[in-house]
Amino acid sequence: MNFEQKNIWITGASSGIGEALAYSFARRGATLILSARNEKELTRVKMNCASPDKVYMFPLDISNHSDVFKTGNEILEKFGHIDILINNAGVSQRSKAAETKFQVDENIVNTNFLGTVAVTKSVLSEMLIRNSGHIVIISSVVGKIGSPLRSSYAASKHALHGFFDSLRVEIASKNIGVLIVCPGFVRTNISINALTAQGTKQDTMDQATKNGLSPDYVARKIIEGITANKEEIWIAGFKELLAINLKRFLPRLFSIMIGRTKVV
Repeated sequence: MNFEQKNIWITGASSGIGEALAYSFARRGATLILSARNEKELTRVKMNCASPDKVYMFPLDISNHSDVFKTGNEILEKFGHIDILINNAGVSQRSKAAETKFQVDENIVNTNFLGTVAVTKSVLSEMLIRNSGHIVIISSVVGKIGSPLRSSYAASKHALHGFFDSLRVEIASKNIGVLIVCPGFVRTNISINALTAQGTKQDTMDQATKNGLSPDYVARKIIEGITANKEEIWIAGFKELLAINLKRFLPRLFSIMIGRTKVV
């Protein structure tokens, strides 16, 4: 796929996978629209891109759904259309379900699931009119399995699969691709920013995250998935891929093993 002349909107673009995707698409000549809550970090990413003059910033907190639709309208007014939407923004969790405040559950779902749906709907009508577009959703391995300390995070990622699998079928005749990406542990700030039972940031890097895949590698695999028009890809290490398959084919064994596995 030739990404030159493509308008690509990336949420959660200030770090991690979103940042790596911004650099990769910039090297391929795309026009980038970058969104995240941290405007300072967003500026850093923009200036580190291959062609900063083709990078535009729209700071956004996707948990504020009214702001999402306002920003989507502003982007469409300025650029006319979005060719590829990368739904990458989200927040993780490090707390037991019984100890987690409901407001934390609500925050995670409002961000990861409803925020992603809102971003998508803010540009979907224009894609349907043009019969063209590509929607990418960064889910997780825990969008396929449940894991300790991730109850609401896993639920929000499971919800993405249900929604976007359904959407894909509904718009199958409209030449709009829908790719769900399931990364395993990736070396990003996700565990540092993960919410605890009280809603505060964990502020520490998990060992599993520290030893995870590089964001650049994950970005390359995502771009390969877009180019090949895949519906779903898993980008993970052996243990995470084993967990997905055990859950599918040997669910009882999976339940025993996941209870004994270190997930931080």
